Amino acid sequence: MTDEHRVHLSRAARPAYDALDAFATTVGDLAAKAGIDDRLKELAMIHASQLNGCAYCVRVHVDRAAKAGITADDISQLAVWRESGVFSERERAALELAECYVFIHEDGVPDDVYDRVGGILSEQEYVALSWLLVSINAFNRITIAGKYPVPPRKGA
Repeated sequence: MTDEHRVHLSRAARPAYDALDAFATTVGDLAAKAGIDDRLKELAMIHASQLNGCAYCVRVHVDRAAKAGITADDISQLAVWRESGVFSERERAALELAECYVFIHEDGVPDDVYDRVGGILSEQEYVALSWLLVSINAFNRITIAGKYPVPPRKGA
C-alpha cells in the first residue's frame, strides 16, 4: 500500500455512512429474529470479506467471531470450506451464498445454488442472510476504496 492520501468516506460524508451503519444494525436485527446465530453470521461476513480482499473487515469480523466462540481453526478452514468437515450444512449454505453475493456480477445467484440453499435455510433465514451479505459487500467496498489501514497489532 502507498502512503497516498485517500478520502475516508465514513468521515467525508458522515450522514451517508451513518445511514449505512443504521442499515447494518437493521439487517443484524432482522438476521437475529430470523434465527441467524452469531456463528453463522460471522463466518459468512469473514468469508465475503476475504473474497473481496478487505483486510479491514476481515479483522473486524474475526474479532467478532472470536467473541462469539468461533475458533482459530474454524476461521482457518474458511478458505477450504468445501473440503473441510468443520462446518454444518447451514454454515456451508451460508458460505456458498456469500460467494454468490461477492461474485454477483458473474452469474447472480444461480438456480441450483438458490434451490440448494433454499432447501437448507428457511425463507426468512435466506432473506436475512442475503441482506447481511449486501451490507458487508457495501462496507467492503468503502474500506477497500479508502485503503483503510490494517497495521500489525501490538504484542501480536
